Amino acid sequence: MRSTYKDGDVNILLKDITGMIEPLDNIEREKKIQSGVHYSEMLPKEKLPSEEYLNTFCSSLENYALPTAKAAEILCRKIIAEKGKNVVLVSLARAGTPVGVLLKRFIKLEYGADVTHFTISIIRGRGIDKNAVNYILKYFSPGRIQFVDGWTGKGAISNQLREAMKDFSGIDDRAAVLSDPAGITDLCGTHQDFLIPSSCLNSTVSGLISRTFYRSDIIGEEDFHGAMYYGEFENHDKTNLFIDTVVKNFGRSYNFNEIPITEPPVNEVREIAEKYNISDINFVKPGIGETTRVLLRRIPWKILVHSFDDYEYLGHIYQLADEKNIPLELYPFRAYRACGLIQRLADV
Repeated sequence: MRSTYKDGDVNILLKDITGMIEPLDNIEREKKIQSGVHYSEMLPKEKLPSEEYLNTFCSSLENYALPTAKAAEILCRKIIAEKGKNVVLVSLARAGTPVGVLLKRFIKLEYGADVTHFTISIIRGRGIDKNAVNYILKYFSPGRIQFVDGWTGKGAISNQLREAMKDFSGIDDRAAVLSDPAGITDLCGTHQDFLIPSSCLNSTVSGLISRTFYRSDIIGEEDFHGAMYYGEFENHDKTNLFIDTVVKNFGRSYNFNEIPITEPPVNEVREIAEKYNISDINFVKPGIGETTRVLLRRIPWKILVHSFDDYEYLGHIYQLADEKNIPLELYPFRAYRACGLIQRLADV
């Protein structure tokens, strides 16, 4: 699988399906998803961000490289304490992949260990790529494997991973994440809902790789799950800018000022669904990372925010919502800072 990650940063266990399917725009994909076609059977037609939004990304990277670095450091120390320096990082493509690279880089700097890093596909409703897991198990014992993702929203992928690992003996079924506002794991850098800059862009901060794909006419029984390479964006790629900028902040001081979680944050998600008459909880996307992804590749109905003036954390969300003419609404969050509500197209 082609990518713009640097040699040695990651082993990509994906089938390159570039040119084998035609990407669809967001409205067409949303119609198909809501008519019953699984999202993994299509790929998005990605567009480059506006110059103004790209400037916002660069500002976000400048402001949040340090907390991202600190979350990676904290998480690495937890991983090493549990699994030692022989750990094998297995990131969940695609949001987990740049995070896995950060962890690999920090472990090398801090512990002098050049750990192996794979990235594989997991798809909500379809499961993990068993061929990829079995490939890794040919070379490494199950107890060395540590799954990695970017953040938690409601915890859907964590639940999917836990279910998938019932078929594999001895593998830790937890995903290590930088940010866990869902409050579902201690294997995190922080429980704060903070802005991880890699969530602000699509493929241009993820090695120019698409989200992962699974359809039986393209992906054979012995194939890895698929992804395509957006080669047309090579002159606009920010993947290594993101990674290198965060790495430069390793070792600097930062305090997350953790606030104790007093109730399951999923309660807040259920309350939102009830208040806005949303019957399918998959249409509620809580947290900064998930809200950003809704704006980038789904059709939002409205965006809930804890404040209209939190430009430090939510400036890119305000801008995307303005560019796409999506209304913002105040909501008294307890665990999150933002939430995206997906438009049910039948109601349009």
